[in-house]
Formats: sequence, C-alpha cells, structure tokens
Amino acid sequence: MLRVGPDLASERCLPCEQGTPPLSLVEAQALLPGLDARWHLAEDGRALTRQVTFKTFARAMAFLNRLAEIAEREGHHPDFCLTRWNQVGLSLTTHAIGGLSRNDFVLAAKLQAVIKPPSEA
Repeated sequence: MLRVGPDLASERCLPCEQGTPPLSLVEAQALLPGLDARWHLAEDGRALTRQVTFKTFARAMAFLNRLAEIAEREGHHPDFCLTRWNQVGLSLTTHAIGGLSRNDFVLAAKLQAVIKPPSEA
C-alpha cells in the first residue's frame, strides 16, 4: 500500500529488496504533491527531476557538497550535473530497480529543504 504522507523529509531512505517493483506512474503522481512544484516526473515516469539556479558558482558548488552529504547519509545517490556556471540539474531514480521508489521522493524532500529560495541562492 502506498503511503502518502505530508512530510517526506522526515522519513529515511530504505534499501530496496531484490525484485522490488518501481512505482507506477499513478503512485509517483500521488507522491509528487508532497514536493515543491519545481520537481517534475520525467516523461517516461522513471525519474524525478529538477533544475536549480544559484547566484554564484560558489553557492552552486556548496549545494553540491551538501547534496553529497545528504545522499551519502541516506545511502541513496542521485545523478546530477553542473551546467553553465551556476545551474545544477538533478535526476533521482532508483538504479537497482530501474525506476522510481519512495526513496527518490524522500531524498527530493530532503534536498529541497536545503535549496534556498531563488532570491537567496
């Protein structure tokens, strides 16, 4: 049964067991409102994506370092790319199951908690 809670950031990422199926598109869409509206499902529904723009290169790099700390603590590692000098592209998917798991939404919630509003970034 899919749990749709108000605070994904308070959860922990849990290891996926062998044979765990990825979330269906309907399940992923049900979890999406628990995140900031700037997160999007990829067209194929197998990844959660977001672009973040910072005022400076240093702030973009500081965010990437913070992202690495959170991802390592949760044992769930996103794909990311620094584009241009101040933009970070994020793509969350659970590689072990070939699609989205609840972990992707939990990690997204934790990451969005450390992304400053554009006026401060």
